Amino acid sequence: MLKLLFGLTTLITTIIEASLPPAEDNVLHIGGIFPIAGEGGWQGGQACMPAANLAMDDVNRQKDLLPGFTLKLHSNDSECEPGLGASVMYNLLYNKPQKLMLLAGCSTVCTTVAEAAKMWNLVVLCYGASSPALSDRNRFPTLFRTHPSATVHNPTRIKLLQKFGWSRVAILQQAEEVFISTVEDLEARCKEAGIEIVTRQSFLSDPADAVRNLRRQDARVIVGLFYVVAARRVLCELYHQNLYGKSYVWFFIGWYEDDWFEVNLDKEGITCTKEEMRQAAEGHLTTEALMWNQNNQKTISGMTSEDFRQRLNKMLAEDGYDINNNRYPEGYQEAPLAYDAVWSVALAFNKTMEKLNKLGKSLKNFTYTDKEIADDIYSAINSTQFLGVSGYVAFSSQGDRIALTQIEQVIDGGYVKLGYYDTQSDNLTWLGRERWRGGKVPQDRTIVRKVLRTVSLPLFICMGTVSSAGIVIALALIIFNSWNRHRRVIMSSHPVCNTIMLTGVITCLVSVFLLGADGRFVDPSEYPGICQARAWMLSTGFTLAFGAMFSKVWRVHRLTTKTKADQAKKKIQPWKLYTMVSVLLAVDVMILSAWQILDPLQRRIEIFPLESPLFGDDDARIRPELEHCESDHNIIWLGLIYGYKGIVLVFGLFLAYETRSIKVKQINDSRYVGMSIYNVVVLCLITAPVTMVIASQQDASFAFVALAIIFCCFLSMALIFVPKVIEVIRHPRDKAESKYNPDVGTCKEDEERYQKLLNENDELQKLITAKEEKIRILKQRLAERDAAKGGTTNIPKDSLIVADFVTGEGTSDSAIETDHAG
Repeated sequence: MLKLLFGLTTLITTIIEASLPPAEDNVLHIGGIFPIAGEGGWQGGQACMPAANLAMDDVNRQKDLLPGFTLKLHSNDSECEPGLGASVMYNLLYNKPQKLMLLAGCSTVCTTVAEAAKMWNLVVLCYGASSPALSDRNRFPTLFRTHPSATVHNPTRIKLLQKFGWSRVAILQQAEEVFISTVEDLEARCKEAGIEIVTRQSFLSDPADAVRNLRRQDARVIVGLFYVVAARRVLCELYHQNLYGKSYVWFFIGWYEDDWFEVNLDKEGITCTKEEMRQAAEGHLTTEALMWNQNNQKTISGMTSEDFRQRLNKMLAEDGYDINNNRYPEGYQEAPLAYDAVWSVALAFNKTMEKLNKLGKSLKNFTYTDKEIADDIYSAINSTQFLGVSGYVAFSSQGDRIALTQIEQVIDGGYVKLGYYDTQSDNLTWLGRERWRGGKVPQDRTIVRKVLRTVSLPLFICMGTVSSAGIVIALALIIFNSWNRHRRVIMSSHPVCNTIMLTGVITCLVSVFLLGADGRFVDPSEYPGICQARAWMLSTGFTLAFGAMFSKVWRVHRLTTKTKADQAKKKIQPWKLYTMVSVLLAVDVMILSAWQILDPLQRRIEIFPLESPLFGDDDARIRPELEHCESDHNIIWLGLIYGYKGIVLVFGLFLAYETRSIKVKQINDSRYVGMSIYNVVVLCLITAPVTMVIASQQDASFAFVALAIIFCCFLSMALIFVPKVIEVIRHPRDKAESKYNPDVGTCKEDEERYQKLLNENDELQKLITAKEEKIRILKQRLAERDAAKGGTTNIPKDSLIVADFVTGEGTSDSAIETDHAG
């Protein structure tokens, strides 16, 4: 009976011992830090922690791996917050049992943990950290990671930029260390490859301003670096800003879930619908390190990657995830990395145990001050190599995972593999499945075509034709003026002044062609010469035309200020008229010469805002440009010219007004000259300021100035020469021309007779004055005699005649003629 009871007790004890967990002496403890329940950053622990637990089960089932020992994982949630992650690490380290190694995920947490873990001689293995900063062996001497560094994407991005001919790229990043380090590496690689980074925008939480800045900078190819929560906000904002479609290419990080742009929209307060998010996401490219073994071959665990996928999906479904509808938890893509990280730990421990056994030591002897065993663990994991569910696992000297990169594109709402890139061999395997909206590869910038705004050709031809007609008419009038210079109607209007005026008219009309001569006809190198010619032709032409009219009206005004006797004696000296024109012309020459020598006119380009092309090419814009003739101190020189011309114009207007109703025989067309001056002054006062306002409108400016010049020239020629031409046509002979101006004679003989009569009249005036003096003396004597006699005396007949002559009752003309005949 006692034997039976003893046997039963032994059996029960055996069963209880079998059901109890292994003794603490046979358990190797590792710490796990998983980001699961946070609101920002990467919460990949949702899928990575179940994968790690799967690995723990598989490792502990391997009889030849860690013989006599089991592996146990102690874990907690860091929420991808570095402060909370540090707290979790301290709890793991200061609470028993002692940990041999730490697993961690999320770059910010790994940075904190790996930097501190060296103080406890602990190796840290990160299954989900891509920050390039973690490759710094001086800062993180005990860090390894099964997740490739984010910099592994940059060579792939450079390769794609070169493949599609993009040499201009923009960067949009979240302000996190992992992305800042990645961008710095990308900038260095872009500089080396000769790729321009047009702008680099960053944001903390709200990407609205950063996305708007991308639009202002005309960014077309944009690399986006941010966590998936921020990625949804960015995608919605770029939809609102219309930064998607056939003209834009976005590079996103490839480790987001396949349906990341459709999930959690309401939870995160995204203001876009699923359909809008799909539209914005369509066509974007992703690069990711291969995290799933692409070959259907058994791995170290005895499973293929597909077997692992099915087991993981089953476990996640049991945890409540809707796997059947492709609703995967965050971190699903990185789950193989967490699985292989546990296997890396087990293999490293196994290799370390073999070495320690030879020395009579054990991993159980490890303490946080035992650097020797820590170095053995470091060496073991550094040399670990195996085929895992994430692919071939090996570590570089910086502790980074060596991996291929996969390129995908969203086509019709789903990710399609485009190819693979091997950084080590610089080999791009391209499948040719890419698809672009619009059927062509987007441009990396807006193609800006510079278009020179020129004067409308029909307008130029029209104005040129009218100006040519005016030049022909002016030449014909010069011939007419010269041919009939002996005629009284021409002679009295000073034919040389008329010729000077017509020369000025021709010069002004020629300037119309120069004003319309722009980039359509003139090479840019020759344009400054055109600018100088415009200034000289227009200024001197105005001076010759207006100066000739001004000199005439000036002489008329001078004559009206003389006495009648002086007018009769004074004869117009032509040289005085010519001198006045020469003085005005000399002032022009001095100002223009100084302008050309000191501050010459140059070709300056006015640039207008971009315009859309007529045929609606989204990748092209037109930048209109307009040529101007300007100098460095253009306003000063224009002020001098306008000031000088303005004074002459105002003074000419005053003289024309003062002499508006005066006719003189010396200048027979003074009233017509005055009318011409009125019109020229009014048009100049209107044209000068208006053209400065509309200078940016080439057609309006040219038309306004050309019409003003043409109107002034034609009106002046018409007012001054049409009456003369009509008079000459009506009266081919000279004698009938008195009707043209009733104040003057009709022929050369009449002029001579008139001059003779004037001389005779002067002599008669002198005789009359002498006679009047004698009569005064006689009357005085008669008065004295009458006073002496005191009575009335019969006045002789001769005295009565004298009295009649004095009182004017007789005819003075008859008296003069009688005296002259005597």
